[in-house]
Amino acid sequence: MTGKSYLLATVAAFGLLGASQAEAAPPSPPPYSWTGWYFGGNAGYSWGRADSSYVDTAFASLGLPISYLSTEALNGPVWGGQAGYNWQIDNWTVIGLEADFQGTGEKGTTTFALVSDCEGVCSIHHTQSEKISWFGTVRGRFGYLLNSVLWTYATAGLAYGRITGSGTVADSNCACSWSYSKSSTNVGVAAGFGMEGLLPTSSFGKWSWKVEYLYVNLGWVSGTGINPDFQTPYSWSARVTDNIVRAGLNLHFP
Repeated sequence: MTGKSYLLATVAAFGLLGASQAEAAPPSPPPYSWTGWYFGGNAGYSWGRADSSYVDTAFASLGLPISYLSTEALNGPVWGGQAGYNWQIDNWTVIGLEADFQGTGEKGTTTFALVSDCEGVCSIHHTQSEKISWFGTVRGRFGYLLNSVLWTYATAGLAYGRITGSGTVADSNCACSWSYSKSSTNVGVAAGFGMEGLLPTSSFGKWSWKVEYLYVNLGWVSGTGINPDFQTPYSWSARVTDNIVRAGLNLHFP
């Protein structure tokens, strides 16, 4: 066999060997697609805020300001569930729609005393409280795939929730007191950002973890009443917002 023939035979042998190995090797799994339904649960912590005011024109006769402002911290745990659908548009982009519902123990109270020298010393003691009983959101999500199993996203949409404002006023001038309370189911807005990643596939299905921050604005709760000492009207209001950090798990059905 000439040198040239030997070289050709060697190349052909390596080619056949490579082909046989390629046929024997198992095919690589297709890249994961995020398209599909999912549902799951979450838990976290929130630090909310209620900016409230109380206005009573009768206080002017006591030498006191007629308007008082306060801020209540509505901090506490949150917990709930979420469900949604994702669409993976290409190798880099995922969009989705998600709804969630949250229980919460957020409540805050401010108490202050207003002292005036009116026919001797008299004082007004005022307690203002707000709480969030529950809330939920319906949001769009738009994200960027860092790789096939991890993506980061921005989210924004509708928020809704049950908020309550209440207060008690005690007037030492007439040794009387009055209280007010109102609950309202409000619609507002929510926006935030997060990250989600796949867990290793198991016999229990395809799961992902997520961490997320949300800002929620639930708007105003307000009311009016009559000061029983002077028979004059008073009004009050509170604007409730919330900041939430939470982590969760999702089960996927692609």
